[in-house]
Amino acid sequence: MNNLLAFDGSGIDGGLFSSITGIAKDTQWLNEPLDLWTNAGLLVFAVLMLIGFLRARREETARLTLALAAPVSVAVAFAVAEVIKKMVAEVRPCYSMPHAFIVDACPVRTDYAFPSGHTTAATSAVAALWLLDRQLAKIAAAFALFEAFTRVYLGDHYPHDVIGAAILAMPIAYLTSWLLGRYAQPVVARLRTGALAPLLTRRPGGAHAR
Repeated sequence: MNNLLAFDGSGIDGGLFSSITGIAKDTQWLNEPLDLWTNAGLLVFAVLMLIGFLRARREETARLTLALAAPVSVAVAFAVAEVIKKMVAEVRPCYSMPHAFIVDACPVRTDYAFPSGHTTAATSAVAALWLLDRQLAKIAAAFALFEAFTRVYLGDHYPHDVIGAAILAMPIAYLTSWLLGRYAQPVVARLRTGALAPLLTRRPGGAHAR
């Protein structure tokens, strides 16, 4: 795509972006820890989905199907977000607002900003987990909010990039999980009685479910 046609999102909420990155400027001792967290923190959502899977192994096939659907739903939401990112072609704040305080290095110009990929992954995990385990979903939601904040704090995204990512990702992930949970149960039931039975089925005491 021609970079001259790339969208400049600074006119939407550039002022709020500057206010948040101003916090980063005033708390430079926190810059490196949050820079490390913004990527490593995505592992939290993988761990929460793994916990959901391990719990679901002890339960009926319907719940196990939802557990297996969760990472698929995240992948689907992320793929859709990537397509939209190429279509919108919003340049990163470091190009539109070069004088702002930005912690992260500026990526290549074709690494577009809207919607935020990190926030897409985080919030889609929340939506998928909501169908599976509300307790895990609430934990994920708290981490997702923090993840979204770090994306703006570090200067990688405008606020509308992370808000838009959540608005986009959550219904896609929820619908994908719901559809798989409803229609993929026969497949999962067959897998539970085949070679994957030890992985997909677990009862207290080590006995395998039927």
